Amino acid sequence: TDIVVFEKKDEIGGTWRENTYPGVACDVPSHMYTYSFEPNPNWSNFFARGPEIKAYFEHVTDKYDIRQHIHFNEAVSDAVYDAGKWYVKTVQNKDYVFDFVISATGILHHPAYPEIEGLDTFEGSTFHTAEWDHSVNTGSGSRVGIIGTGSTAAQAIPELVNSGAEVTVFQRTPQWVLPLKDFNISDKAKRLFNRFGFIHRFMRRFAIFFMEHMFTKAVTGHPIQKKILEWACKSNLRLSIKNKALRDKLRPNYQVGCKRVIVNTTFYPAIQKDNAHLVTERIDRITPAGVLTTDGVLHKLDVLVLSTGFKPLSFMRPMNMTGKDGLHINDAWAHSVKAYRSMLLPHFPNFFLMLGPNTPIGNFSVIAMSEVQGDYVLKLINKWRENEFDELEPKPEAITRFNDYVKRGLKGTAWVGGCQSWYLDADGDPILWPYTWAKWVEE
Repeated sequence: TDIVVFEKKDEIGGTWRENTYPGVACDVPSHMYTYSFEPNPNWSNFFARGPEIKAYFEHVTDKYDIRQHIHFNEAVSDAVYDAGKWYVKTVQNKDYVFDFVISATGILHHPAYPEIEGLDTFEGSTFHTAEWDHSVNTGSGSRVGIIGTGSTAAQAIPELVNSGAEVTVFQRTPQWVLPLKDFNISDKAKRLFNRFGFIHRFMRRFAIFFMEHMFTKAVTGHPIQKKILEWACKSNLRLSIKNKALRDKLRPNYQVGCKRVIVNTTFYPAIQKDNAHLVTERIDRITPAGVLTTDGVLHKLDVLVLSTGFKPLSFMRPMNMTGKDGLHINDAWAHSVKAYRSMLLPHFPNFFLMLGPNTPIGNFSVIAMSEVQGDYVLKLINKWRENEFDELEPKPEAITRFNDYVKRGLKGTAWVGGCQSWYLDADGDPILWPYTWAKWVEE
């Protein structure tokens, strides 16, 4: 009952608060993207939009009276472990003492900016998709450039194109696209879900079953599911893009699933419109007027959007976190980020890292992952309350054993299929879970 939640911003919502770019939506089926104890029969779309997801989290926060525990606008600056206690300081220069610290900062919340010469010289408007500037005209009459073609870009580009802007897409690496069509959920269907809960529960279970037994297994090396996913993505490219030259530009040279598969049906139609321009020549530098590519062409722009992803291995950093014997987290992770069961770190007792390395599971719901990890955390804290231990930290051999187990499983996955992606750590090893969802829950 003695719980303090530190929130760096003035409202809750996480990624759905930060990301407000046009077209922002989840690529996990909405009925699956809920807490097991708080279903939502009122989703408007099969793939929920960002504002509606944020509203769902606000509903959960208020229904379960969580807001009383949240300290808004109070990010943690320092956390030091000493003699069985965590001493925490915040940006408001306040000090706290805790028995346990749980880092639930998520994975994709530190925007990554490209290192391109002249980026700071551009005279138009520049912003990252996670910091969208809605005061800037990105509609009819504007010339918008967008660097990147990942999941975020695939959602934003069609919105920009359909708004009437002249959109130039700078693609470094093409992506495989799975055409799972979104659709509106009618008011009649919502009434049925509310009246007959078993129908809604079936929808949720079907979505979980599909993602677990089709999508997750496909990228973790199960041959039948892998072939189906490959066929679906390759057929989608062949049938959707009529122009062969454009189709060749959009065809990846790595196996399906090596990068996160984009779930989308709007990107291919949008990129073929007259006001959409796909540029595959490498960027030489940014000039005050636009983007200069290595073929000598200057692409003049009014707005430059950076859809260049995030730094997935920062986790709770830049927090200054110091464990036993004065070990700073930056020194502990100087070479690579390792954790036992993705959650426990040696030399950092009574600390839990939610959604740590090897947590992401092939396009699965992070809410489901968080629930499983939350149960695990509570079991351990209860053992501490029952005086079974004072300090909890993994032994080095436990870390080695767990990571060797993960590494063995990675050999047959799509993520080692010959591409560069945010999935890879400093050693080139994917930071994902290489087995099934059921295996992850069991382990």
